Amino acid sequence: MADILARIIADKRVEVERAKVAEPLEAIRRRAADSEPPRNFFAAVTRPKGELRVIAEVKKASPSAGVIRPDFNPVAIAEAYAANGAAAISCLTDQKYFQGSLEYVAQIKKAVPIPVLRKDFIVDPYQIYEARAAGADAVLLIAECLGEAELLDLLILATELRLTTLVEVHDIESLLKVRPHIGFPHPTYTLLGINNRDLRTMTTDLSHTLRLLSLVDDPSILVSESGIRTPQDVQRLREAGVHRVLVGEHLMRQPDVGVALRELMAKP
Repeated sequence: MADILARIIADKRVEVERAKVAEPLEAIRRRAADSEPPRNFFAAVTRPKGELRVIAEVKKASPSAGVIRPDFNPVAIAEAYAANGAAAISCLTDQKYFQGSLEYVAQIKKAVPIPVLRKDFIVDPYQIYEARAAGADAVLLIAECLGEAELLDLLILATELRLTTLVEVHDIESLLKVRPHIGFPHPTYTLLGINNRDLRTMTTDLSHTLRLLSLVDDPSILVSESGIRTPQDVQRLREAGVHRVLVGEHLMRQPDVGVALRELMAKP
């Protein structure tokens, strides 16, 4: 499992170049321009302040866990999330490592009234246009995948397309790198995520968010990601001032994802 992230990124760059051949950049830009205006992912996740907001994830598989949910129906799962209190949906679109698809974003967007995040390993502006063309309202940008200049360029492009960005970090060094740019170029388009899972080794520790919290300028836009399994986990984060969480694998393993979401959101 050594440095899975490096392997994923290398494969992703090849995948993007192939996609550009199949559908040139100008064509994907036209489709993005013709898509309906995005829903306000930032507002859905941050308002009202101080209340728990859950980004519920649609994910069939992962490199560390293999197939998580064999009876995978992305639309039915998203509908259950929306009906049971999710503020927004996160949808995995990486095919090779997570068995996802960009088409799931389009299908989910038609089925639910809440905003949808394209969760993938974005390394090229082409993927931002892809996300908007598919109907995504937000995109994930992983700091460990991007140089500082690349991150800024993608933030600017996403904002031009009116997409919210969830800028994710794991390492302290990455947090210090992105911290000056959170809210750039417009403060109501960027969220900061702390991933409790180290994508290089796929190990998870919920305490990771709490260890980095003192370095976060604005906890009201902070999303804690991964390793959240119980109402006690959620309460632990909330007592520290973290009211936004992204939960995927735990929910996907439950027989009824809607009931599981309600139970997770209940005060212990």
